[in-house]
Amino acid sequence: QVQLVESGGGLVQPGGSLRLSCTASGSIFTIHAMGWYRQAPGKQRELVTTLTGADSTNHIDSVKGRFTASRGNAKNTVYLQMNMLKPEDTAVYYCNAEVGYNDAHVIGDYWGPGTQVTVSS
Repeated sequence: QVQLVESGGGLVQPGGSLRLSCTASGSIFTIHAMGWYRQAPGKQRELVTTLTGADSTNHIDSVKGRFTASRGNAKNTVYLQMNMLKPEDTAVYYCNAEVGYNDAHVIGDYWGPGTQVTVSS
């Protein structure tokens, strides 16, 4: 069974950086197209950044130039590099991805449980 797990969240000061990871359980899996979402307290979940192939696209104006999604050397891992973090970036960050056994096969669409990012001095 496929499981996605995010990691790398934590407490960081404004202006700092974090790199989130999203890993599909088991090295036999390949992450295809994916998106990073976030949900702040009292707000709806929103799409932050998508990764299609090697192309990272930000969907929120406030993160453009600061956030970049990328693929790891292992096909079951993707990253979200977040620089110049601001207090308004505080949220639970979720990974949503299409996962397959190889580059041409998709098993399904999965969500991770989320990782907390807190930006505060």
